[in-house]
Amino acid sequence: MFNPKECILYSGGAAGAEAWFGRTAEKYGLQEVNFSFEGHQTERNRGLRVLTSEELALKDVSLGYVSKLMNRQYTSAPLFRKVLQSICWQVSSSHEIFVIGEILPDDTVKGGTGWGAEFSKICNKRLLVFDQNLGAWFLWDAGWVRQGSVNITERLFTGTGTRFINENGKKAVEELFARSFKNA
Repeated sequence: MFNPKECILYSGGAAGAEAWFGRTAEKYGLQEVNFSFEGHQTERNRGLRVLTSEELALKDVSLGYVSKLMNRQYTSAPLFRKVLQSICWQVSSSHEIFVIGEILPDDTVKGGTGWGAEFSKICNKRLLVFDQNLGAWFLWDAGWVRQGSVNITERLFTGTGTRFINENGKKAVEELFARSFKNA
């Protein structure tokens, strides 16, 4: 068990799952870093870290590569590229990643959140996804393995996911923090 004050949640501060992770982290006294960039809308401003153009460029990624990896077409709009770059900052700053969303039949995660999950796999980070439709946590281990209850096991972790968090997703985040910091 960690002292929550020694832990840092990395996220993007966007509406939905990221904001819910942030509110829950604040409730438990964790530090929070929300990566953003000029012109990006965030719901959470606590721990806001606005990335410069130079910092974003350090995490540049080929949209062709991402589209092929994710089995879908992504826009080449500059805003979308910056979102992908900021997600790379979230993942590379932490040791484990928690995602709220939906696992698709091709083992990717639905939406832009899927890039965070794929980048976590590439970086060999511990990756857990709560599938809101199935109401269960899954661990990536060269395939998805259904888990019972899960805990935060690293002081530095990412919390991200869908903008459309539902009650299952909110409950999963609350229970994750309650289990992980029950003695705090």
